[in-house]
Amino acid sequence: MIRTLGEVTAFAVLALLAAVRVVVRPGLWIKPFYDALLGSLPLAAVAGIAIGAVIWLHTRGVLERTGTGAAELLPTFLAAAVLLELAPIGAGLILAARSGAKLGAELASMKVNEQLDALAMLGASPMTRLIGPRVLALTLAAPLIYLLIATLALGSGYLAELAAGPTSWLRYSRALLEGLSLADVVPAALKTLVFGAIAAVAGCWMGVRAGAGSEGVGAAATRAVVAAALLVLVADVVLVALFAIVLR
Repeated sequence: MIRTLGEVTAFAVLALLAAVRVVVRPGLWIKPFYDALLGSLPLAAVAGIAIGAVIWLHTRGVLERTGTGAAELLPTFLAAAVLLELAPIGAGLILAARSGAKLGAELASMKVNEQLDALAMLGASPMTRLIGPRVLALTLAAPLIYLLIATLALGSGYLAELAAGPTSWLRYSRALLEGLSLADVVPAALKTLVFGAIAAVAGCWMGVRAGAGSEGVGAAATRAVVAAALLVLVADVVLVALFAIVLR
């Protein structure tokens, strides 16, 4: 277990360094970025709309029953829940589920077909040509998915509020921003960069460590999803605790 942990850590460091090096070579990472972003849009859109509507439906009645005017604070609660936690973790889990499985299966297939070995024999580093660009692509795609989820969640909350009774966008938007500051929102948005990198590294690691045959490819995809989702959740807890200490 200790040896595996060391190997994973070394792989992650090399992958992140490779991602930094290929920033100036967009030809390597534009396509993976486009695939990750475009492929995640349907899930992100549905998740955003559902999150806003469900939070409104669950909490509106409870706040109204308090009889203290707490229902007026519902947009503030919605904004805090979405911007600080639900949208970041939603973006991370969407990338872990979709892109993590894709990367695991893709690299596992290349390993089974000995394409990784052939690439190394030709003098091209798989870390630079394959892994680094994919890590960079998912890292850059995660904040955009976060923005989409947050926008649609807050928008669907407004539509639900509008259906319940007369209101205005100005009043709703003011309530959204009440109590929140950039010091709260920016760290939550930056978490998505870490989530994207984690999903990519986990997927690539499981792909290059895949077993032989089609069974190995399928197992790599499954393990990539499980590992990426678990690590995203753990990283979320760690980052929230770290931000609470640093920004206190």
